[in-house]
Amino acid sequence: MCNVCKKRLRYPISVQNKSSTLIHRIRLRVGRTAVYGTLALVLAALSLAELGWWHKLDALDNRVGDGFLRWHARERRPPGDIVLIDIDQPSLKNVQMLDLAGAWSWPRVIHAELINALVAQQPRAIVLDLILSSPDRFRPENDRQLAQALAFERAFVPIILMDDSTQQARLSMAPPAMAIRARPGADPDAQQGIDGPAALPAEVWRTGYINFLKDRDGIGRSTETGRLVGGWWVPHIIGRVADALQWPQPPEGAFRLNWYGREFTRIPYAQAYLATQTGDGKLPFDARGKVIVIGATASGLLDFVPTPIDATTPGPFLLATGLANLQANDWLRPAPRWASPALALALIAAFCVAFVRRVSPVWTFDLYALVAAAALGAAFFGLRVNVYWMPVSALAMGAAALLSFGLLSSRLEMGQRRHVQAMFSRFVDPRIVNQLSDAEEVAQAEVSASREITVLFSDIRGFTSLSEHRKPEEIVAILNRYFEMQVDVIFAHQGTLDKFIGDAIMAFWSAPVPQANHAALAVEAALGMCDALQRFSDDMARDDPTANFDIGIGVHTGQAVVGFLGTARRLDYTAIGDTVNLCSRIEGCTKGIARVLVSDETRRQCADAFDFIERGAFEVKGREQLVQLFEPRRLAVHGQPAPSSPSLQAA
Repeated sequence: MCNVCKKRLRYPISVQNKSSTLIHRIRLRVGRTAVYGTLALVLAALSLAELGWWHKLDALDNRVGDGFLRWHARERRPPGDIVLIDIDQPSLKNVQMLDLAGAWSWPRVIHAELINALVAQQPRAIVLDLILSSPDRFRPENDRQLAQALAFERAFVPIILMDDSTQQARLSMAPPAMAIRARPGADPDAQQGIDGPAALPAEVWRTGYINFLKDRDGIGRSTETGRLVGGWWVPHIIGRVADALQWPQPPEGAFRLNWYGREFTRIPYAQAYLATQTGDGKLPFDARGKVIVIGATASGLLDFVPTPIDATTPGPFLLATGLANLQANDWLRPAPRWASPALALALIAAFCVAFVRRVSPVWTFDLYALVAAAALGAAFFGLRVNVYWMPVSALAMGAAALLSFGLLSSRLEMGQRRHVQAMFSRFVDPRIVNQLSDAEEVAQAEVSASREITVLFSDIRGFTSLSEHRKPEEIVAILNRYFEMQVDVIFAHQGTLDKFIGDAIMAFWSAPVPQANHAALAVEAALGMCDALQRFSDDMARDDPTANFDIGIGVHTGQAVVGFLGTARRLDYTAIGDTVNLCSRIEGCTKGIARVLVSDETRRQCADAFDFIERGAFEVKGREQLVQLFEPRRLAVHGQPAPSSPSLQAA
């Protein structure tokens, strides 16, 4: 036994095999974990940046969220005590209204008379959603009558906050009725452009702004109870009503609207006003305890805004929805800010672990689908408890992570395959190399470990005398032709080429890929090499009839240490051990006996595949016991002897 083998076999082979393979697996796992972990950290950082600051994917959340809101709104009915007196298209075209008030815009005394009739029935609040910025210069008495009607302490009129610097006014100079309040630390010189009700005296300026609050895509999904301007609280008209009626309000001012699938109670303006002009002057509905919104939905008055419910939602509907939400305390609360980042990070971590542990991609995708369905289900359930959470952007980050890990895995697998092909393509048939794609197989193939293999040694007979009569260039050309022919046979029978030793060839089977029938493959390859030799010899004889070219082949099956041996600069994939030494000795015994001799162990493993002729017991170097050797022959086909290399017993 060689010194290398003795040193390796100081400990049991099985222990070396398991420990070496385990160490190699750990190295592969650690390297794979480092690569996937780095990608996971990058994806986590991008997810936190997107969900916390960039918000480039908000459009996805908004589109899906709008669909959820429309579906959820189908089940919601608006409260009956919020009523819209609607300046609709039929009211503008009503003949009686045209006789009494003329074409739009109507004299403000018309609104005064209607408000007086409403106040007589003691409503909870009246919200006039009409801009009153310009005084009536021709009929100032109309403005005075409207001011008298708006003396009702819970009647509110709108203002518009302007960005135009030419209309800036100090907030500290606002009339007390506007309820603009200074918060601690407010700037005394803070200014804001305001389009106010200049047609009315300051004492009835119970105002609130009605500016449309829209998202970046132009859709209005939220409203406000007020906002801070330079430390001054400027109330929205919804906030003024909520303050007056002591309704609950969101602490942050802005809130997301919880929409209704049905329309609010709508009374046409013409119907309500004309009823006040009859003998009894009674309204066509009971206004007691109601919140009345007077606004326009007529198409010609252009008071429409885009919302998740409709691209042309009338402005008064937006006010009515906000008022109803505050009254019922059911506006949509935002989910915790950590919910979406936590979902994205959990998906990234789960995918990282799954790909490190090489979980099936089908299971990984199923996990993502399950989490996505659960998250969307939670989002829809959240609407039922007045919580708004759209996890679509977080799920999009998870999908990007799944795709990224998949692409990285594919790249690593391709790199591993190229690595394996680069290592083994010199020794092994490409069909065998292609099987080395699984990490477990690679780990076993790369580690020097003991395994049962079948070894083949082939040596040329008479090569020395042949080379004496030829030039070195001719000898090299002959050897290359011979080696190419024989290696093709070895590869055709799924063998691994170990090395060329001068004019000898060493090959083995069952490594790097285990082969259950390795003994039969090796014997068939040996017979195939004899057939190839015959063709090669015939070619040589045509060129030189005196050429004497023959081979001897030894085959033995047993345990050997197989793996990469050498240094970082030079590595060989080889087999070492007593099995290799004995096979070399068996090849030496073929002289004058047979071209191919196999050991009893090889014969035992493939006895049903060949006929074997016993050639006796031989004494070999390094063995105290005699070695029984056999010559293989192919089995007969249909009663006829199969072609085989002739015995050299008589030679």
